[in-house]
Amino acid sequence: MSEKSSSSGSDEDVDVDPESAQPVELGGVLSKWTNYIHGWQDRWVVLKNNTLSYYKSEDEREYGCRGSLCLSKAVITPHEFDECRFDISVNDSVWYLRAEDPEHRLQWIEWIELHKAESGYGSETSLRRHGSMLSLTSAASALSATSTSSFKKGHRLREKLAEMETFRDILCRQVDTLQKYFDSCADGVCKDEFHRDREEEDEDEFPSTTKPDGDYLHNNNGSKEKLFPPASPKDTNGIDFKGEAITFKATTAGILSTMSHCIELMMKREDSWQKRLDKELEKRRRVEDAYKFAMSELKKKSHYGGPDYEEGPNSLINEDEFFDAVEAALDRQDKIEEQCQSEKVRNTRLTPVPPGDAYSTIATHRFSSKVEEMVQNHMTYSLQDVGGDANWQLVIEEGEMKVYRREVEENGIVLDPLKATHAVKGVTGHELCHYFWDTSVRMDWETTIENFNVVETLSDNAVVVYQTHKRVWPASQRDVLYLSAIRKILATNENDPDTWLVCNFSVDHDKAAPTNRCVRAKINVAMICQTLVSPPEGDKQISRDNILCKITYVANVNPGGWAPASVLRAVAKREYPKFLKRFTSYVQEKTAGKPILF
Repeated sequence: MSEKSSSSGSDEDVDVDPESAQPVELGGVLSKWTNYIHGWQDRWVVLKNNTLSYYKSEDEREYGCRGSLCLSKAVITPHEFDECRFDISVNDSVWYLRAEDPEHRLQWIEWIELHKAESGYGSETSLRRHGSMLSLTSAASALSATSTSSFKKGHRLREKLAEMETFRDILCRQVDTLQKYFDSCADGVCKDEFHRDREEEDEDEFPSTTKPDGDYLHNNNGSKEKLFPPASPKDTNGIDFKGEAITFKATTAGILSTMSHCIELMMKREDSWQKRLDKELEKRRRVEDAYKFAMSELKKKSHYGGPDYEEGPNSLINEDEFFDAVEAALDRQDKIEEQCQSEKVRNTRLTPVPPGDAYSTIATHRFSSKVEEMVQNHMTYSLQDVGGDANWQLVIEEGEMKVYRREVEENGIVLDPLKATHAVKGVTGHELCHYFWDTSVRMDWETTIENFNVVETLSDNAVVVYQTHKRVWPASQRDVLYLSAIRKILATNENDPDTWLVCNFSVDHDKAAPTNRCVRAKINVAMICQTLVSPPEGDKQISRDNILCKITYVANVNPGGWAPASVLRAVAKREYPKFLKRFTSYVQEKTAGKPILF
């Protein structure tokens, strides 16, 4: 029975064989790369009987494992850059695993290698567990101590046969020695009987010449001659020594004859088996060469889905392949969104919009000063014309929409500020900013968000929001924690247009700390909407045909992590216009036929 002990400072459980002190079972938590959507996930991993298995958790072991690998031909590869990661590959199956620290990675690798060494069918431990080594040792211990050791070293069959022939010669010499001894004993008994018969005859002819004196007979010349004991072949327990010797020799001869016959058969078959073995070894050599070549070629090509090909400075995927993968993922998301929009029946009910006065007041909370600073900065700088500024590059112009970019990089990270201007008919700045800020309708028009929740409501016009964006493989998933505030800008003179502003900027909050699952991005975004009203004809009332809203959208985003600059710029160039079109179309659809809200 094995004894269980927990290793100090870790969650691993180890079962150890008390006789051999070798590992029987090891279990613990490792992070396993699942797929490019979910990334690294904690799994309960068990090492037992030369097999590595994993479960979703330790509590779910009774439901069966989710996967397993036989370690007989497994290749364990510690990662070159990640000190906590190691990969296990068997043929074309690869497990990517991470320990909590380098020490635990080293411990797992040592246990796995030890299991491989101690679980092969050619090893001493394996034979001991199957009862083979004990029988071999007990059978050979009376003959030679080198028999078992030579077996363990895997000597060739011909050498083993030579050993058996040596043992046969030894047994033959022993039989000959025993036979000589038995023959000597038999001859001694015969001579004793002969002397005794002769003495009896002499005694009858010459009764006065000798007389007994203890154990000796005194001859006429005064000398003494020892008398042989009156023993017979059957005096000792009635055993016929000569007969037993003949029987032993015949039995031993039969055994040796059988062994000789087996040796002859084995020697005849060894040549054919050796030829087969040579062929198999040659096949194995060719397969191993092909496997090594395939693995080397695989490393040269991109293999989508593995952690080595995701975002990072040591990624095996090159910049062109990175761009193609991102573009393909975005195309798939667009198709899914189009299908969802075609099947979705929009709710035409207009979300109640508070009056403008509710958003013109300055609320008091712990971020009030920061909000006011952001509002003033955006009103001062964001509305400035960039058409003649050489630092701003016009990258997109589609109708009324123009998108400008200024290239900025810090420590290899792209921080390009973006600025877009657009004009939308039939909606007011109040309506556009309301739908942009209102968290209850965010998921209706924002298709890039995976999860979204309000962390804290600071006031009627300011909230702290946490959201995770859909991952676009091979880029890592991003999350954002930001404060979102909506404000009506009071006009300084009667000719100023009706102006509304929504600013979103990153903050820190105890309820949404950064995690290893996502890369935390930093943002400073503002949407400024100005409503222009053209006079209606005659006595007609103002309709939506008389309304034009000028939109100025600025975005300063630090994506964090690492991705090629060309990819980030291409994605921004592609996604920002789509975002503006999607959002403005949504607002026009929601407000169509509804009363105008200034």
